[in-house]
Amino acid sequence: MASSSHNLNRRRFATSALALAGASGLGLPALAQKVGRPEKEALKFGFIKLTDCAPLVVAYEKGYFEDEGLNVTLEAQANWKVLLDRVIDGQLDGAHMLAGQPLGATIGFGTKADIVTAFSMDLNGNAITVSNAVWAEMKQHLPMEGGKIVHPIKADALKKVVDAWKKQGKAFKMGMVFPVSTHNYELRYWLAAGGLNPGYYTSTDISGTSKADVLLSVTPPPQMPATMESGTIHGYCVGEPWNQQAVFKGVGVPVITDDEIWKNNPEKVFGVTGAWAKANPNTHIAVVKALIRAGQWLDASMANRIEAVKMLSKSQYVGADEAVIANSMTGTFEYEKGDKRPAPDFNVFFRNFATYPFYSDAIWYLTQMRRWGQITEAKPDSWYLETAKKVYLPEVYMQAANALVAQGKLKATDLPKTDGFKGVQTGFIDGVAYDGRKPNDYLAKFKIGLKPADKV
Repeated sequence: MASSSHNLNRRRFATSALALAGASGLGLPALAQKVGRPEKEALKFGFIKLTDCAPLVVAYEKGYFEDEGLNVTLEAQANWKVLLDRVIDGQLDGAHMLAGQPLGATIGFGTKADIVTAFSMDLNGNAITVSNAVWAEMKQHLPMEGGKIVHPIKADALKKVVDAWKKQGKAFKMGMVFPVSTHNYELRYWLAAGGLNPGYYTSTDISGTSKADVLLSVTPPPQMPATMESGTIHGYCVGEPWNQQAVFKGVGVPVITDDEIWKNNPEKVFGVTGAWAKANPNTHIAVVKALIRAGQWLDASMANRIEAVKMLSKSQYVGADEAVIANSMTGTFEYEKGDKRPAPDFNVFFRNFATYPFYSDAIWYLTQMRRWGQITEAKPDSWYLETAKKVYLPEVYMQAANALVAQGKLKATDLPKTDGFKGVQTGFIDGVAYDGRKPNDYLAKFKIGLKPADKV
């Protein structure tokens, strides 16, 4: 995906202009002048073939990286582990990452590494899908209104199916994409809210299935529909377009979106190593500037979303049919085939301060790691905040955002006034409120899951 000669000339011009403005002190507002020339111009970023890689794709296709003097190559990765490993060993400069990946690496769950993020790529974007056979059993237990299933669908209905399977000696299996993925925690949250234990991680059970009512395992996102169709799993939690793909293929039914599990949850981040961030501070700011502009563009109009769908459908990006991608990217979501409903917040890339890296978002993921045993021992509230601050870099985000404000590309009102916390959040499927300042109090509220003082 090398830039064309036209784009390369444009990049060289942008870099020269930045250098000239920095040297002369002319032509750039005061805040923008503080951002120096990128230390590294040629960059390679990784992504997984999911709709929410869109900010990277848009920043590349619309020339926002070039505007910052960057020559970026985008490269699809086989799975989340390969992607993380390649960032750690320097083959990739950065990547589209699961929100839990930098946190998991920092605390040493799985791979131990210093990974940081200064940019949240989106809110929402996932769903939970079950096979046609499971749906037929669930549907019997769901209320109807006006000839349609009432949403959101809680896991209480699935519990009746799982309980019936248990009596027959059948195990119920579901897929998620990675042990520290948002999908793992959202799926676990939904199951537990319906009275199903998704299992614990222990020193002897790294699969996280100890005491589980539902057995969860890892499956790469693009393989989810086929894996379910083969009967290896009976449902899954994944990002788009792989839930809508199950609808189009006629192999499954999405039952709930993650926005219905936790309204406006952070989904992906842009991650780099701590060493890379320290060695390339100006480059880091330049990348974040381009990504902020991409998120803004994505949420600016429906016409832009339709254009983004065409971009994402290209084989080098997501590579799914435009119709499949558009089903969720353009303000709707299809559940049972033919049951398409409005879903204006299914993908949020800029609104609601989506791009800002809130400490409270990081702390929520850490609470779920503790809840399910990935963090084995009790931690004080202070530890959660200290860990969040090691990983999330809002100061880098604000340097990038303020530079865009100074350049007239962003409004000051687009930036949150925050100390890194969103405040008490509601909008969870089980009605439990979340206060990021009190993680242990939050953990104590759940009926299923480790309590603050429990040991695995």
